[in-house]
Amino acid sequence: MSGLLLIAHSPLASALKAVAEHTFPNCAPQLAVLDVTPEMSVETVEAQARALLAAAGHEDSLVLTDVFGATPCNAAQRLLDVQGHVRVIAGVNVPMLWRSLCYAAEPIDALVERASEGGSKGIVLGHAPEPINDKTS
Repeated sequence: MSGLLLIAHSPLASALKAVAEHTFPNCAPQLAVLDVTPEMSVETVEAQARALLAAAGHEDSLVLTDVFGATPCNAAQRLLDVQGHVRVIAGVNVPMLWRSLCYAAEPIDALVERASEGGSKGIVLGHAPEPINDKTS
């Protein structure tokens, strides 16, 4: 089973964990979270993230972040390794998180694919209903 770590601007990481606990109470404990506050440096976030990954003890880990190019993602990218044991996906949303929880037992490559697919397919544009024709025959 792959470890799951969510690094996001405070309070998003904790809020998403609460959503995970509400929907998948048996899966949510495998999710570690790190809320990044404005005063935290990339180095601080990286150190805390490494500690969370080490404490989880998984061979492979998927790290989800909120925004590419921001401190949470920049710190997460420092966790990447040549062997591919740590993967990072930026742009976390609820469908991506739920898929990650549901498929965490799959090999890391499959988990990354499912998480990415869940994130992109979870974005759906709503359409207004068609107007009703009021003419009577």
